[in-house]
Amino acid sequence: MVDTLGLLLTVMVTSADVGDRAAAQVLLAQVAAAHHLLALVWADGGYTGSLVEHCLAALALVLTIVKRSDDMRGFVVLPKRWIVERFFAHLMQSRRLVRDFERSTSSAEAMVYWSMTQLMTRRLARPRSSRA
Repeated sequence: MVDTLGLLLTVMVTSADVGDRAAAQVLLAQVAAAHHLLALVWADGGYTGSLVEHCLAALALVLTIVKRSDDMRGFVVLPKRWIVERFFAHLMQSRRLVRDFERSTSSAEAMVYWSMTQLMTRRLARPRSSRA
């Protein structure tokens, strides 16, 4: 889960037999407990259904589904979903995350945190351009 700047809030890696909606319930509960000011979450169409009601009732989070319009043809950038896609692109710059080398989910999560730490360090170390 990332914020609107594409910075990592939390990671949860599960085995392949765990569905996205079931994992999202656990992940959203962890995020809601850690980030008390969080009120709105954007998700793609795979998280529709009872998860939207569960977020509102149990976690006091508004889960908004960002859908692609039916009249769109070809590739179209959806601004809110592009934040996550850009985050995935940053992760793929880490060679170890390109393939599934990890044997445990906790090791895979640690590698995502490590990759994000490198990205944030590069952003902080980048010289600021002077704006006149």
